[in-house]
Amino acid sequence: RIIDQRFEKVSYFVFGDFNFRLDAKAVVETLCAKATMQTIRAADTNEVVKLIFRESDNDRKVMLQLEKKLFDYFNQDVFRDNNGTALLEFDRELSVFKDRLYELDISFPPSYPYSEDSSQGKQYMNTRCPAWCDRILMSHSAKELILKVKNDEKIVIYDHIGPNVCMGDHKPVFLSFRIAAGAGKPIANVHKCCVVQ
Repeated sequence: RIIDQRFEKVSYFVFGDFNFRLDAKAVVETLCAKATMQTIRAADTNEVVKLIFRESDNDRKVMLQLEKKLFDYFNQDVFRDNNGTALLEFDRELSVFKDRLYELDISFPPSYPYSEDSSQGKQYMNTRCPAWCDRILMSHSAKELILKVKNDEKIVIYDHIGPNVCMGDHKPVFLSFRIAAGAGKPIANVHKCCVVQ
């Protein structure tokens, strides 16, 4: 529950690893629009165990292999070029909360799943489709507080940490902003004085 009617409404932030994923079907259709799909099934159950997408030409080079815990796309640069923003349209899980939660524009590459090899700080693991799992969300009143410009000093940064170094399988994200003491509370800066009797 985001709101509890028993308490005063205040600005709030919600942040962490939400495990948000991209719409995988739409991502695969976009990345492999000109590819042919090969389906491999288990001999005993006839269950699909692997999908292989090959270029229609170029000697039928493998573009993408999908299996349980495998997302092996031949060109990881698509997730890093322009911070992967071409794939942001497939980031749809937050849309359910758009009337209650706000997020600043994402201008960093997907935060998961990075290689845990210390020499491969920018490399994604081939275990899952890269996605913006780690997020900082806020109430609309919190958005108004941090985007309020005072003395032309609008310094708001929403980014990730350690773009070139191994930080584990997630790159932590941060939100940096300036806010005046007592902001958001209209009477916070009014000094109370004692009553003389």
